[in-house]
Amino acid sequence: MDWDHDLDARGLICPLPVLKARKRLQGMASGQVLRMIATDPAAVIDVPFFCSEAGHELAATGEEDGAQVYLIRKG
Repeated sequence: MDWDHDLDARGLICPLPVLKARKRLQGMASGQVLRMIATDPAAVIDVPFFCSEAGHELAATGEEDGAQVYLIRKG
């Protein structure tokens, strides 16, 4: 899947990855995709919860170089 914006949140701990994603998504158009890379273990819970609460779609998840990858489509 392609993405429109990239956010490297490696090394950040809760709640910073979600806060940075929220800020980045605010400047994006509806339907655009944000690719976020995070190493915070809590992100596996926080990111899906954030997406459902904020009306965004968690389009895909994965792993890359020991980090979690999230593709979030702005609602």
